[in-house]
Amino acid sequence: MIRWLRVLTFALAWTMASTSGAADIKVGFVDVSRVLDQSPQAREARERIQAEFAPIDQEILRLQREQRTLEEQLLRDGDVMANAERMRLEREVLSRKRDLRRAQEEFREDLNLRRNQELQKLQRQVVLAIRAMAKSEDFDLVISDGVLFASTRIDITGTVLERLVEEHDRQGGN
Repeated sequence: MIRWLRVLTFALAWTMASTSGAADIKVGFVDVSRVLDQSPQAREARERIQAEFAPIDQEILRLQREQRTLEEQLLRDGDVMANAERMRLEREVLSRKRDLRRAQEEFREDLNLRRNQELQKLQRQVVLAIRAMAKSEDFDLVISDGVLFASTRIDITGTVLERLVEEHDRQGGN
C-alpha cells in the first residue's frame, strides 16, 4: 500500500509540474538497497559486527565440538559403562544440549539486535546524503522504493554512493 502511495505521489507531482508550466523537472531515482549494500559505511558496519561477534561464534563452535565428543563417547562406550557412569554422562549431554541451545539463541538475538542498530544508523546516513545531494544538485524529486523501472538517466544511485565514499573518507574511514 505504501509503495503505491509513493508511486501515486510521484505521478501526481509529475502531472502537477508538467501542467503548471514548469519546463524542466529534475527527477532522480536511488536504489537504496544497493547503497546499503555497497557503501563503505555498510562494509565497516559488517566488519564491526563480525569482529564483535567472532569470539562468541568461536565459543559456540567449541561447545558444539565438545557436545559431539560427549555424544560420540556415550554411543561408543555407553553399553560397557557402569550404569551410574552412563546415567551421569547422559545427564551431562542433556544439560550441555540445553546450554548450547540457550547460547545459540542468545547469540542470534544479540546479533540481530546489533545488525538492526547498525542498519538504522546507516539508513539515517543514506537519507541525509540523498537529501544533501538532491539539494545541492537542484533535484525536484528523488524516489526510491516501489519503482518498477528507472532509466539510467535518472538513476543517481552511483552519485549517492560517491557522496557516501567522500563523506567516509572525510571522516577518516578505513
